[in-house]
Amino acid sequence: MTSAPKTSDDGADTDTAPQEFSIDALARETGSTVRNIRAYQDRGLLPPPERRGRKGIYNDAHLSRLRIINRLLERGYTLANIGELIGSWERGNDIGSLLGLETAVASPWTDEVPDYVTMPQLLKKFGGQFSRSALKKAIELDVIRPEGMRYRVPSPRMLHAGAELVAVGIPLEEMLDVVAYLRRNVEQAADEMVRLVAMHVFDRYGEGQLPPKEDMPELADIVWRFRPLVEMAVLPEVARAMGQAADRHLGDRLALLMEHLHDAR
Repeated sequence: MTSAPKTSDDGADTDTAPQEFSIDALARETGSTVRNIRAYQDRGLLPPPERRGRKGIYNDAHLSRLRIINRLLERGYTLANIGELIGSWERGNDIGSLLGLETAVASPWTDEVPDYVTMPQLLKKFGGQFSRSALKKAIELDVIRPEGMRYRVPSPRMLHAGAELVAVGIPLEEMLDVVAYLRRNVEQAADEMVRLVAMHVFDRYGEGQLPPKEDMPELADIVWRFRPLVEMAVLPEVARAMGQAADRHLGDRLALLMEHLHDAR
C-alpha cells in the first residue's frame, strides 16, 4: 500500500516516481474511453497532459481526477454540474486543498508497477499449464487483462506467486477459485473498514457537505495515514488465519510423518 509522498525541502518527490499513462492506458485504468477523456479536457474538467513530442503523458493526478469525475457522474452529476463545481472551487481558491484530498482518496493503493506478458511467456512461466479455462478465469478476476497481442498484469507479485504454487503442484484453476473466494471476503472487509472512516471522519460535517477549506489538509493526512494502518491491521489477521489453517490441514500430516520417522529409527 502507498503512503503519503515524501518530499525534499525543494518539494521534489523522494519516495516513488509517479505513474505515467498514455491516453489509452488511462482510459483502460479508469474504465473510461479516449473520447470521454478528450471531452473532459475540452471542457476544462481534466488538465491537459504533458507533451513529449507528439505524445501526451498523463500521471497520477489525471488518474485521481478522472476517478472523481466518474464517481460524480455515477452520483447523477452532469458534466455541466461538475464543471460548475470545479469552477467554484477554483474561484474560491479551494482547488489546491481539495485536490490534495482528492489525491489522497483516489490515488492507487499500491506501489506495485503493472507489467506485460505475451501468451508464450505466460505458458513458459506456468510450465505450459495455462489452459483456456484457466485463462478465462484469470481474465474474469482481472489477474491479467488482454491488450492486443499481450496481457497486462496489474499485480506481477500475484502472478509470480501463482506460478510458484503451480510449480509445486497446485492446480491453477483451483487456486483461481480460492482467489475469487478471497477477493469477495476482502472486498467486503475493505468496504466496511472504509465505511467507518467515511461515517466517523467525513460525515461529521454533515452527509454530502463539503468540509471547510482549512480542514482539508488534515483530512488528506488522515487518509494517507489510514493506508499503512490498514496493512498493519490486515497482515496480522492473515498470518493468524494462515497459522490456524496450517495447523488444521497440515498438523495431522506432520504428526504422521514424525511417527513414520520414529518407527524407521
